Amino acid sequence: MPVAAKGCGLRKGRYSEVGQVYLLTVVVDQRVAVFADWRLGRLLVEQLRLAEESGMVRSLAFVLMPDHLHWLVELKRGSLAELMCRVKSRSCRSINLCRSSNGRLWQRGYHDRALRRDENLQATARYIVMNPLRAGLVRRLGDYPLWAAIF
Repeated sequence: MPVAAKGCGLRKGRYSEVGQVYLLTVVVDQRVAVFADWRLGRLLVEQLRLAEESGMVRSLAFVLMPDHLHWLVELKRGSLAELMCRVKSRSCRSINLCRSSNGRLWQRGYHDRALRRDENLQATARYIVMNPLRAGLVRRLGDYPLWAAIF
């Protein structure tokens, strides 16, 4: 495995399929609440948008919590490993530049769950974006700036 892909690769037995919908979760290193600063969160959201514009994914929903990201996507091109390596490395670079730091931003790897064809995508998206309410960060979802859904 190339050095650049180390830590971004698939776990043994993990399969990445174009056209499949995945719920992806990635966690900040040591669960530091980096994205409590919404300005830094916007830098990550920009990387999600760029991944969609590049044709890698169709973004269905996301919520960026202070120390982790949940992202519901349909994989359009490439692999999950390529997608996550791109988003994590580019967001780390831009956030470190903004903070004048050079440290690690993300925990190694990521969690993925392929959704079954019969699962309700709208209900899954709703569950994802309701995270700030369940965590007590806001009283109304509209008060939380770091989420989006196509539904």
